[in-house]
Amino acid sequence: MSPVTHFFTGWVLANCARLERRDRALVMITCVIPDVDGFGLIPQLLTANSAHPLMWFSLYHHSLHTLLFAVVVTALVFAFSERKWLTASLAFSSFHLHLLEDVLGSRGPDGYQWPIPYLKPFSALEISWRGQWALNAWPNALITAVLILISLWLARRRGFSFMEIFSRRADRGLLAWLLERFPVRS
Repeated sequence: MSPVTHFFTGWVLANCARLERRDRALVMITCVIPDVDGFGLIPQLLTANSAHPLMWFSLYHHSLHTLLFAVVVTALVFAFSERKWLTASLAFSSFHLHLLEDVLGSRGPDGYQWPIPYLKPFSALEISWRGQWALNAWPNALITAVLILISLWLARRRGFSFMEIFSRRADRGLLAWLLERFPVRS
């Protein structure tokens, strides 16, 4: 699934508990971080027609989708969070929701199913699902739309939104817009 879907998945999960802003951000970031290896697409595209193309995306995408990386990221979340055990548990779950989403709906346009090398480097076991739908398939769009709607509902209800990750001012602006269009009834 797309990084946008992972972002909103992490955000919704972070709001399953009463966490402070930084802890919510850590849970959300943990749901997106496995795709940091996707930045290899930029040098691959820039060097595609060169004598020595860099195949970083093709070779390494999903290489961080492992239990080992999940443990490392969760340990970092534990170190930097306020509610350590709760936030780390949600972060570990968030990471694994990312993996589940990728197994369900990340098939490439050429039909290639991105396997998850979950136990790498300890085992060659790869997780995949034969029914994996394409990255641009309607289930991914529907899941993303539902997650965005839930995020907006949570924002109106809780008084803060996913925009707080980027800017408090943007967060206040989105909340003002939501409350203007959907006033709270007494």
